[in-house]
Amino acid sequence: MDFDFLIDHLGESGTTALGGLVLGLMFGVFAQRSQFCLRAAVVEFVRGKIGPKVAIWLLTFSAAVGGTQALILSGELDITDSRMLASYGSLSGAVLGGLMFGAGMVLARGCGARLLVLAATGNLRALFSGLLFAAVAQASLRGIFAPARDSVANSWVLHDDGGLELIGFMGLGDYTGIYISVVCAVIAIIYGIRNKLTAWAWIGSIGVGLMVVGGWWFTYHMSYQTFEPTQVESMTFTGPSADTLMYFLTPGGAPMDFDVGLVPGVFIGSFLAAMLSRSYQLQGFKDGRSMVRYIAGATLMGMGGMLAGGCAVGAGLTGGSAFSITAWIALASMWAGAGITDALVDREWKKAETEQPVTERAEVVS
Repeated sequence: MDFDFLIDHLGESGTTALGGLVLGLMFGVFAQRSQFCLRAAVVEFVRGKIGPKVAIWLLTFSAAVGGTQALILSGELDITDSRMLASYGSLSGAVLGGLMFGAGMVLARGCGARLLVLAATGNLRALFSGLLFAAVAQASLRGIFAPARDSVANSWVLHDDGGLELIGFMGLGDYTGIYISVVCAVIAIIYGIRNKLTAWAWIGSIGVGLMVVGGWWFTYHMSYQTFEPTQVESMTFTGPSADTLMYFLTPGGAPMDFDVGLVPGVFIGSFLAAMLSRSYQLQGFKDGRSMVRYIAGATLMGMGGMLAGGCAVGAGLTGGSAFSITAWIALASMWAGAGITDALVDREWKKAETEQPVTERAEVVS
């Protein structure tokens, strides 16, 4: 597709940011209506149930993987030069960062993307946690936590010269990604039907996955139509949240690019979906103990996401669809971290809540 008209009128950076804004807006609508959430899926699974949340996550994952791999096989997409496949791979960052992120998203009741979506629906707990998540991510990227992040990330490196694509690394066939997406889709459809998913759950979950595909496709086509280097990338929310925060707080603090368009787009899309569905509702903290939980969760996610090279969407969907070795390891570590935290912390928290009088119980979070 030719973007010359938009580039002539908006410039290269403006066009790239507009693409992020549009895809983010659609992502926000689909994510809000489907209630897509990795944390909810993990908690449901580790408690011995494959229910609607797992089905929704598998539908999203299969759409992202299948769509991305189909474009690659058709020659419409080349992501070999993307950061996830062309830079070194930190196994130590993927494992430790994934565990931290998984623990954090259970404590904060959602990953970075989910907090952004919830914040737009009036959830002030999510808004506070999301801002703290972005601030800690920025501190981990370029601030006070950056030396510690670099030290951990550099302690166990898989490659420093590329070669980080899982299918090729393991010598598997070109259609392996398609087969995996089909298996995930079949499982998701079976359990989706059993759990009687709503129409919006089906549409929204697949839509979220396709927005990942759209992000890859858009940035790839922009990469060879611009004079300035354009990163081939897709949906992720750790680095973009940090960059967007700096863009609005400090003029010139971050370039206008796909990431800076993405985050406001998701917020706007989720807000519009909440208003149109009449599900917008202001919610806040009910006690200090609950607030401490969210602070700890957001902090762990901000640092963990930077270590892991992506969030639940960045590593789980974008990196997973690219079959980045470190992204798959990070995703597995997020599942492990979330499951362990739910078992050791969250179930005890809920047990304590049920023992309190109804009027003193902490809020129930989406």
